[in-house]
Amino acid sequence: MKIGFCLAAFIVGCFVTVSFKANAPRSATASGSTIETNVASVNLATQPKPTKALEMEIVTRSFGKTKNGDEVTQFICRNANGYVLEMIDYGATVTAFRAPDKNGKLENVTLGCSDMAGYEACSSYFGSTVGRYCNRIAKGKFSIDGTEYALAANNGANHLHGGKVGFDKRMWNAEKVVYENADLVGVRFSLVSEDGDEGYPGKLDVSVEYTLNNSNELKVEFTATTDKPTHVNLTNHNYWNLCGAGSGEVKNHLLTLECDQYTPVDAESIPTGKLANVEGTPFDFRTATPIGARLDKIEAEPVGYDHNYVLRSTDDMKLAATVHCPESGRKMEIHTSQPGIQFYTGNYLDGQPGSGGFGQYGAFCLETQHFPDAPNQPSFGSTLLKPGETYRETTVHKFSVE
Repeated sequence: MKIGFCLAAFIVGCFVTVSFKANAPRSATASGSTIETNVASVNLATQPKPTKALEMEIVTRSFGKTKNGDEVTQFICRNANGYVLEMIDYGATVTAFRAPDKNGKLENVTLGCSDMAGYEACSSYFGSTVGRYCNRIAKGKFSIDGTEYALAANNGANHLHGGKVGFDKRMWNAEKVVYENADLVGVRFSLVSEDGDEGYPGKLDVSVEYTLNNSNELKVEFTATTDKPTHVNLTNHNYWNLCGAGSGEVKNHLLTLECDQYTPVDAESIPTGKLANVEGTPFDFRTATPIGARLDKIEAEPVGYDHNYVLRSTDDMKLAATVHCPESGRKMEIHTSQPGIQFYTGNYLDGQPGSGGFGQYGAFCLETQHFPDAPNQPSFGSTLLKPGETYRETTVHKFSVE
């Protein structure tokens, strides 16, 4: 994907004030916001040493309109090393993440679409914030305190990634993240999911912050509160290709997962409820292994990984995964507070509009999460959020070059 925008095209030292409007699908209390940005020209193909927070910036531009006529805003955040994070308020979506390779060449390393028509035609959740419940819930049903709730069935008979109109298809409120004396820039997105949304009980107030700092870390922080007991499981659905989006298959990427077990699934990708050891199986990534080394040994249709892994550590922020692309030299480490991580190899990408034009195995996902179908699998740990509680989960992607 190529986003038709270049920060270097801005006038040196130009001071810009941009207003963006909250649209009707967002919270009824939303109001317009104003962002003031100090824009400085920079050679994005280089990777200068960080100096001070003033070299960081955030700018906005229009990203078009949805079919419903909602104005969509894109936010472009740059750190002092030239890394660039681009997002839109439709789906609280990461549209691009630009990182230098071992030669200093800056490229986008996550899949996305160039315009709103592309995103609305796409069914692959590129870069989006996924909820209320990411991954699958069997038969689209669960019970709370003896009451059964029927959710939207959008994956055969099952519920996937929040339903037919999940958080990925909603307009979010957005505001610039302001931190005094902190070397980071970002955006806080917020959303109100009303009682009964896609079949879920309770009014859910959700926020997610995406920030980029001068240590080249992309941090994603989720919070949510409810007025009735409900199940919550939020994640980001970036598709990564550390050689560059659209550069081909990711089978040569070296992957390490800090996991001794995974959750086997049935023919509909619903967990069986058991935990299986990865040792001696094609699911073993405890040491750095090419993604494609044993991919064809996975018994699935289409062939590929689409499985939840159980993180070995129970620490608050633990290392979950490391990926290295030998060709570009780019390396990504993922640390998270979540107990699981879904490894997906883009098996369903087919080059059509629903796949954003990208082909099979053209990227991988590492979605930090609670386990799939946990509301129906007591041994998986609870995802129930109650009134008075706050759901909090954090994931950090740290980028470097080797």
